[in-house]
Amino acid sequence: MNGVLIPHTPIAVDFWSLRRAGSARLFFLSHMHSDHTVGLSSTWARPLYCSPITAFLLHRHLQVSKRWIRALEVGESHVLPLDEIGRETMTVTLMDANHCPGSVMFLFEGYFGTILYTGDFRFTPAMLKEPALRVGKQIHTLYLDNTNCNPALDLPSQQEAAQQIVALIRKHPQHDVKIGLYSLGKESLLEQLALEFQTWVVLSPRRLELVQLLGLADVFTVEEKAGRIHAVNHTEICHSAMLRWNQARPTIAILPTSRKIHSSHPNIHIVPYSDHSSYPELRAFVAALKPCQVLPIVSRQPCRDYFQDSLDPRLPVPLIPDSVQQYMSVSSSKPSVLCLLERKLRRPRTQGVVFESPEEEADRFQADGDSKKAKNEDLSGNLEKQPSLHPLRTKKQLFPDRCSKQAVPFSESQKMVTVLTAPLGLSVHLRSPEEEFLPPETGEEIGGGPHLVPRGDNGGTAVSRNSCAWAGQDSPQSPSSKAVPLLAPEFSGLALKYLLTPLNFFQARFSSRGFDQQMEKYHKSLLKCRREHSLV
Repeated sequence: MNGVLIPHTPIAVDFWSLRRAGSARLFFLSHMHSDHTVGLSSTWARPLYCSPITAFLLHRHLQVSKRWIRALEVGESHVLPLDEIGRETMTVTLMDANHCPGSVMFLFEGYFGTILYTGDFRFTPAMLKEPALRVGKQIHTLYLDNTNCNPALDLPSQQEAAQQIVALIRKHPQHDVKIGLYSLGKESLLEQLALEFQTWVVLSPRRLELVQLLGLADVFTVEEKAGRIHAVNHTEICHSAMLRWNQARPTIAILPTSRKIHSSHPNIHIVPYSDHSSYPELRAFVAALKPCQVLPIVSRQPCRDYFQDSLDPRLPVPLIPDSVQQYMSVSSSKPSVLCLLERKLRRPRTQGVVFESPEEEADRFQADGDSKKAKNEDLSGNLEKQPSLHPLRTKKQLFPDRCSKQAVPFSESQKMVTVLTAPLGLSVHLRSPEEEFLPPETGEEIGGGPHLVPRGDNGGTAVSRNSCAWAGQDSPQSPSSKAVPLLAPEFSGLALKYLLTPLNFFQARFSSRGFDQQMEKYHKSLLKCRREHSLV
């Protein structure tokens, strides 16, 4: 059993090899038997759709993360997207497969027509009364459980096989009974035997947890000597085990299976109790549905020739919508945008340049806000003595979520200037059109271009708590202006140094240390030019 990739769709059922999944994007699990979960493990990282019981077992026993498991209620129809934009959808309906706890059949309906995937199932007439099937829908493709699709294989019904087991136990009233089972399935048979013989059925703790989940009768226990019927793994039933068990107490073993198994001990009994449909049941099922084509789930056992007389004419191959084609063409190794976002949010961030918190700087500046207002009214005589806040001179916002910008007229030579709303209510200066810049040659010497500085006359610089401005073109300098320290004590923080360093001064580097060195070089050059200019 290797699962199915449904052609012309992004659907995969019981198929867990991503390397061979091709264009499959939607993955479905019919039940938890090991031959249907090959390749499925705790490393699975794609959305997976299944029944609620299978979802529980999948997380419990295979440790698949709950993040990827999508439990769909049995007996209900669910709409799922077939592309990334929601243009194309399909409807999937889950129906009980009567095979093992949590096993379901999937009915897919979409642009591809109607597809029924039975998974492993044991047919009952009640299945044809399912609302999704009894409305007379045309099944275009039927993926059929063909495990027992052999006219030569005569299987009794489950009820008849159960009666054979009851009769066999009655013939051995003094014997313990070992029932050899797979890890999942035939729990209802065990319940029936317990009620028939009024005895406890001894289970492993793992299977006991399952039957409690299923809500079966309270007839199960883990105490070895509590009852005469014991459910064991089918691999435990062998010649040596029979010798060991019979030394302690008379014991018989029963293997309820349709498989051809050789009995290695006279007290090992094989009863054809099967959880797979018999050949007559498959014939009745296909005749009732009249699908356009039947495809076997077990590929090594072809079966389509047995149902030719029950098929409707085949329909043409469906056209795949463009949005679905695009969805299917995206590499399955690349997670979706939402998955990438989740991973990014959970990934620990690697530290590079560590900026000082702007909130801390803002709190410190705000405490002196009132006194600075008064001092800024007399900027002409005290610019070099008192610290003043300077406009941001970067051409790229380092904190775009804290600043908003707009273009406003500035001067004749400077047509437009970008105005930023300062973050966190800092008190900053909004320059008037008459304010001057450093000499163009000064900016060229340090590689940073012209920069805005406050003027030194009594023209009065307007003070604003919400705005700051900068300009990036040359402008003549007034002889009356005085250079001021561009790096006031308040700007000693690394973050603010970066804010005051023009973006075009930085050269391409791949380390935070390289950027730090360039930034320090810029400010040292700037301070040197200021000193030289103040001596003139």
